[in-house]
Amino acid sequence: MGRRKVEIKRIENKSSRQVTFCKRRNGLMKKARQLSILCESSVALLIVSSTGKLYSSSSGDSMAKILTRYKTQHADELKTVDLAEKTRNYLSHEELLEIVQCKLEEAKNDNMSIESLISLEEQFKSALSVTRARKAELMMEFLKTLQEKEKLLREENKVLASQLTKMKKSRFLEAEDERAMSLAKSFGNNTPETLSLLK
Repeated sequence: MGRRKVEIKRIENKSSRQVTFCKRRNGLMKKARQLSILCESSVALLIVSSTGKLYSSSSGDSMAKILTRYKTQHADELKTVDLAEKTRNYLSHEELLEIVQCKLEEAKNDNMSIESLISLEEQFKSALSVTRARKAELMMEFLKTLQEKEKLLREENKVLASQLTKMKKSRFLEAEDERAMSLAKSFGNNTPETLSLLK
């Protein structure tokens, strides 16, 4: 009999969960080492248990080298994630405008404190920095798409240019063949008359 299929869901029994975690963790680390050896690749594996204990394993290169390479290759993605987190922490522009409107009405009534003005200014600065960062990100994405389009158009232009030169060559060769054929025909029809031999 074969193994029964394990249903993937949280194991309720704590001791069974711990045993499964240890076995699967060791199996995962073994598979990572095998992948590194078989494919000559660098593999980094980080596992955090439910108790918060960290397990790490690396094959090929050291963990620090692999993580440094990951950071450099995914710096743009990390910036985007950081920007998204900042955006979540700050109020939307509409909310800020509503707060400003309320604060201005309070200022008319002389109920506005310096601390609230300073916090409002900080919120504006943070919203402005998030907006500028988002604008720069969108502009860079737009620039990348334009560069990709330019690259595709250049490649298409090269293909069309090569096709055009091939067509010109084939037309030139056809014209040369026709000229040669017409010359051959004209020579074939105008055979020089020979003098009758003296008898």
